[in-house]
This record gives sequence, structure tokens and C-alpha cells, in this order.
Amino acid sequence: MLTRKQHELLMFINERLKETGVAPSFDEMKEALDLRSKSGIHRLITALEERGFIRRLPHRARALEILKLPESSSPTLGHGAPAATGFSPSVIEGSLSKQSSAGSGTFNSANENDAMNVPVMGRIAAGTPIEALQEESHQVSVPLSMMGTGDHYALEVKGDSMIDAGILDGDTVIIQRCDTANNGEIVVALVEGHEATLKRLRRKGGSIALEAANPAYETRIFGPDQVKVQGRLVGLMRRY
Repeated sequence: MLTRKQHELLMFINERLKETGVAPSFDEMKEALDLRSKSGIHRLITALEERGFIRRLPHRARALEILKLPESSSPTLGHGAPAATGFSPSVIEGSLSKQSSAGSGTFNSANENDAMNVPVMGRIAAGTPIEALQEESHQVSVPLSMMGTGDHYALEVKGDSMIDAGILDGDTVIIQRCDTANNGEIVVALVEGHEATLKRLRRKGGSIALEAANPAYETRIFGPDQVKVQGRLVGLMRRY
């Protein structure tokens, strides 16, 4: 059971992670809890870690991960993102054809009359960003139920930084073209004009955070002119 101060600190860290993707500094924690010194924060952090509520990530400044919240609060995963919000993939399983038609691909919930071909525009990094999107390499048949209005394209996922969001290396993600996204949505982000990456978008003031769903990866913070949204994630297909 947590003390009042331990509970206050845990909830403060959780809210800050949800807002910015970055844990607060010890000075910010001290001010939020109205403590006189940072030594008190050290003791509270250690107590929360010993009780299994948080984890300090090694070799990274201000790197805290929320492992759980008290039973009276909603549980969180990864970098403090609520478990019940954001993208929860509905996976369409089957073989993904590299033909312009549906080919031999089979879907659990759709047939050829319920699907349309979507261009695959190369690979997207779910890890260290790679060069910007390539030209169309082939097409895949995607169930209409997976897509909304507007234009769509597909990307092959490379990397493991979004595994806690259910997105694995080798998956094919379906992207709805757009240049804006809501806070907390998973997007294709073009970084400084030449790096494309798949990350959760967080906005705080004049900054944009690109947040991974794997504690092994750091959240990257950019100015508003350094990141352009090129689409938002609406679906996922997996080949076995």
C-alpha cells in the first residue's frame, strides 16, 4: 500500500509521461509535492521502485517507466500511455500477395469483393528512423472495413520499437493519408525532411514528442517545424 506522498508522486509522473512522453525532473517533482529537498524525492522513487510501480531505465537521464498504478487508477503501459487508449490493432492474418491483385492472399474477415488494392510504399522504421518513404513497390489487398475515407497506403514495418502497441517487425501497416493527427495517435512522421518513422505523437506546448512503445527506445523531442505528419495508422496485416 502506498503512502499519500508516494501516491502523489506516482500520479504526477504518470500524468507528465502521458502529456509529454518525458518523465519530470527531480526539481519538478520536488516542487509538485512541495518538498524541501530532492533527497525526499530519491526516497520516494526508491520506494515506488521496490514496490514494483515504476522502473528506472539504466544509462538514460530522467528515464522512468510506469509499470502499474494503484488498483483505484487505470493501469498503464510503456511510457505512461493509458492501456485502453491509442491504437489497438485488429490483425488481419494471412499471406500478403505481392501482385497487383489479391492473388493467393486469404483474409479471415474479407473476400475480394470486400477489399481493395493499396500501394505498398516501402518500409517504415519502428526503431531507428530510416530514409523517407520510397516509391510504390507492390500492392496488397486490404479489407474495406479496415479503412476510412480518403487515400490510404501501406508500409512494411522494420524494427521493434512499437511492440507494446502490438506492431511487430515484418507487419504491414495501413496508413490513412493526412497531415494532422490527434494527440496520442500513432503516425507516420517525417523528421527533418529525410527520416520516416512510425511512432506515437505527443504535443506539449511548442514541442512534438515521437514516443516509442518499447522501453528500450527513448522518446525523441522536436520543434514543431522539424516533424511533418504524413498519415495515421488505421490497420495492420500480419503474415505467418
